[in-house]
Amino acid sequence: MDDNNNTFEQNLLSQLYSYLKLHGEVANMMPDCPDVEQQWTHVCNAYLPDGVREFQDYPLSSLGWMAYVGMAMAHFWDADWEKYSHIDDIYAMLRDARGYDLLDEHIAHDILALDDAKADELSTLVGNLAARTYNYMMRQGLEPGTAQAVQAYIGSLHQLYLMGMCIQLHRMGYEMKKLQ
Repeated sequence: MDDNNNTFEQNLLSQLYSYLKLHGEVANMMPDCPDVEQQWTHVCNAYLPDGVREFQDYPLSSLGWMAYVGMAMAHFWDADWEKYSHIDDIYAMLRDARGYDLLDEHIAHDILALDDAKADELSTLVGNLAARTYNYMMRQGLEPGTAQAVQAYIGSLHQLYLMGMCIQLHRMGYEMKKLQ
């Protein structure tokens, strides 16, 4: 399953990043932010109980919220990584501010300081990413509740976390460039 999961994630990453490039939400070269990427396992483990519980009835929220978390992590990295990297459960801190159902609004308004119009635009973008991810997952023909389905869900969350990070880094002006 590991090779299949790697292929699943690589294909999803390619599709999502191409979509974001087409809409001017990321640069041509995917950014590298190891500090944020290294937090993935902790964030994922904390998120899974909430995400899995919500997936059945609200799959797009369950998936999309992770993109918001990736954006918040990129923002924290830029603002004061020394402070934020030492928080034991940064996901719980984000969720508990307004609750799981309002995680998107908390991150958009309170963390990223977006006005209502910009928050709505971001909501549409994240919704489109989540829908694309969900459609990709469903096309895999995975049996719900199997180990493969769980791995696909976790892989999808991982790619959405990275896409959120990429979107926010791009919005803050970070751009990877090849050295000459």
